[in-house]
Amino acid sequence: MPIKTLDTVVVNTGSQNDQHSASVPPVYLSTTFKVDLNNEAAQNYDYSRSGNPTRSVLQNQIGKLYRVPQENVLAVSSGMTALDIILRGLVLLNGTEDHTPTIIAGDDLYGGTQRLLNFFKHQTHAVTVHVDTSNFERFKTVFQSLDKVDCVLLESPTNPLCKVVDIPKILRFVKCVSPDTKVIVDNTMMSGLNCNPLQLNPSCDVVYESATKYLNGHHDLMGGVIISKTAEIASKLYFVVNSTGAGLSPMDSWLLVRGLKTLGVRLHQQQRNAMILAHWLEDSCGFKPTSTNKATKTRFVGLRSNPDFKLHQSFNNGPGAVLSFDTGSFEHSKRLVSSKKLNIWAVTVSFGCVNSLLSMPCKMSHASIDPELRKERDFPEDLVRLCCGIENIVDLKKDLLAAMVDADIIEIRDNGKYLYNNLNKHLAVNTTVDNLHKPLSIYEEFYNEDFIRKDSELNIKGSKL
Repeated sequence: MPIKTLDTVVVNTGSQNDQHSASVPPVYLSTTFKVDLNNEAAQNYDYSRSGNPTRSVLQNQIGKLYRVPQENVLAVSSGMTALDIILRGLVLLNGTEDHTPTIIAGDDLYGGTQRLLNFFKHQTHAVTVHVDTSNFERFKTVFQSLDKVDCVLLESPTNPLCKVVDIPKILRFVKCVSPDTKVIVDNTMMSGLNCNPLQLNPSCDVVYESATKYLNGHHDLMGGVIISKTAEIASKLYFVVNSTGAGLSPMDSWLLVRGLKTLGVRLHQQQRNAMILAHWLEDSCGFKPTSTNKATKTRFVGLRSNPDFKLHQSFNNGPGAVLSFDTGSFEHSKRLVSSKKLNIWAVTVSFGCVNSLLSMPCKMSHASIDPELRKERDFPEDLVRLCCGIENIVDLKKDLLAAMVDADIIEIRDNGKYLYNNLNKHLAVNTTVDNLHKPLSIYEEFYNEDFIRKDSELNIKGSKL
C-alpha cells in the first residue's frame, strides 16, 4: 500500500536501500567516488559538488513531500542561495537589447529577498516592480501595464505582516495571459506540509524553502530546497548549482534528513501554540483596534477576525506558527523585546525552530530595508514578531506577560484577575492560565472529550493524539 499521509512520508527516507541495510541513512562525507570507465552508465556519483548519496536521500525525501520525482528537487546551501539560483537560471538570462528582465514581487518581503533583488538591480539591471500581491486587482493592473513579465515572486502569508496572497487566483490569471511567465513561490512560512503550490491547478513553476526553518526545525544548519514543476526546469537550475558548487554539504544534508522526520509533530504543536497565543494577545492583552488606539493589532492568519481567514484556509492545511502584533508604540515595543524578564522567548531572527523566538523586524530581520521604503509600504515600526516553538503554552504566555509588564505595556490588576493594556485602555480577564490551557497528563488530554472538542475548534488541520 503506498504511503499517502505527508507526516508519514517525511519520516520514511527509503533507507532500506542502503547497501548495509542501515536503519537510518548514513552520511557520505566523501569528496570523490571511484569511476569505472567500462561502466560509466551505472556511475551515479563522481564528485560531491555534482552529486552526493546523502544529498540524494534528502532530495528524495523532499520530493515525496511535494509529490514530485526526486530529479525535480535540489538541496542547496541556504534559502537565499535557492532564490539566487532560480533567478539566475530562469530570469536573468532573458535580458536582450530590447528587453530588461522584469520581476513582480510583493511589498512585504523577507529582508534578505529585498536585498538580493536590489543587488541584481545594480549588477544586472533586472527590474523588480513591487506591488501589494494580496490585492489582486492592483496586481492585475500592474501586470498588464508591463510589456513583458519574466517572473512573479510570491510569498504567502507575507512575513511579518501576515497578509494572505491568493496564489491560486494569481496563477490562473498569469498562466492565462502570459504562459511563459515563471511563477515562483517562497513557501517557507507554510512548508510543504501545509501548502503545495505545485499541486494547484494551474501550478506554479518553482517552489523554494529556507530549510533552515521548519524543515530542519532545530536551527543547527543552513539550507535551502528548490522544487521544480518539470524536469526541464530542474535541469536548468542544476546546471547553476553544479557550476557554482552551491549544493548542500553531506553533513547538513544528513541533519536535514533527520530534522524532516519530526516535521509533522513539531509543526502541529507550534501551530497549536500560535493559535492559542494569538487569541490570548487579542482577547486578554487587548492587541486589537479600540476607540482610544486603533494602531494596536494582532496579525495571524489563523484568527477568525482576520479578513483573509477563509482565503488562507482554502489552499493551506494550517496557519503556520508566525504571528505579529502592533503595540501602538515603538518605544514600548523596543522595551518589550529588550526586557530582561524574557527567559523562554529568545530574541533572535528567523523562525521555525523548536524553541520560541521573538524579534522586532524593523531593527532586526527587516533592518536592511530602507526606513523610508518601510514607511512607504506602511510597515509598522512598532511591530513585534513571535515565532512559536513547541514549549508548553502556559509557560510561553507567562514569560511574554512578564516582559510586557516590565515594558509598562500591560498592568496586572486585582491580584492577577485582570489584565489592563496601558497603551489602549483595554481591560480583560487574565486567561494566562485557565482550564483549557493548563498542563494535562497524556491520559487527561487523550480522554478529555471537552478538551479535544475545544482544541479542534482552533482550526488546525492535522492529526490529533
